[in-house]
Amino acid sequence: MINYQELYHLLFNAVTDSIRDLEQANYGLAMARLMEAQQECEARYMAQDETP
Repeated sequence: MINYQELYHLLFNAVTDSIRDLEQANYGLAMARLMEAQQECEARYMAQDETP
């Protein structure tokens, strides 16, 4: 079963860190964080079995 809570926490933390990066005008790091989180969530989602 897909653990949406885990995926949510991963994305939420990446967004929070990226906002901090943006406040410090560190745009490249913010973008890299978001892309990495997106890819990690996608990989975890695809690896999990959807059948109960």
